Amino acid sequence: MSQLLSVETLSKSYPTPGGRLHVLGGVSFSLAPGRMLALTGESGSGKSTLLHLVGGLDRPDSGSVRLAGTEIAALPERARARLRRERIGIVFQQFNLVPSLSVADNLSLQARLAGRHDPAWEAELAERLGLGETLARYPEQLSGGQQQRLAIGRALAARPALLLADEPTGNLDEHTAGAVMALTRALVTETGAALLMVTHSMALAATLDERLHLSGGQLSHRAAAA
Repeated sequence: MSQLLSVETLSKSYPTPGGRLHVLGGVSFSLAPGRMLALTGESGSGKSTLLHLVGGLDRPDSGSVRLAGTEIAALPERARARLRRERIGIVFQQFNLVPSLSVADNLSLQARLAGRHDPAWEAELAERLGLGETLARYPEQLSGGQQQRLAIGRALAARPALLLADEPTGNLDEHTAGAVMALTRALVTETGAALLMVTHSMALAATLDERLHLSGGQLSHRAAAA
């Protein structure tokens, strides 16, 4: 199976008063279309850094990140932004919803930016995400679970090739987290996207196709989910 995402010998460090802090050291993995991969690891292991590099939000010191053959780090900022709009959906831990936009406008924002606004698909997403009665509201009027579902819907509305999720259920209780992830998996499968999810929950990680574990900036193992 051809790979959608190929990460090769990726390294990243940051300057600190005490010298450079090496966060990632030679990380390599790949992800095929339609596959779902969980990235686990202790706090500070480099999970979010890796996700930001894959999403083109930061540049590596060395190594490569290729999405469908395109080297992301080699692109100028404007081209990387366009790639994110058109090919990558990102669900941030803090949601990053636009407070001045209604639920309906937040839901369609990514799709409009990508030039793939599809009212029928967005209406279906809203209903399946349990947001059909909230479209005229604003993010601050939603519960945490509703805000999380809205963030996921916004990312999927543009039908991205790759969905990146950084602790997407970290602010939810266990029951709500399980329901949100079940719906996310179903929608990812239907759209044919690949999913790379950072999570601290081994239970949620076990529901995806594969798991990677980061420790000290290195991948310690790769395993198929049970």
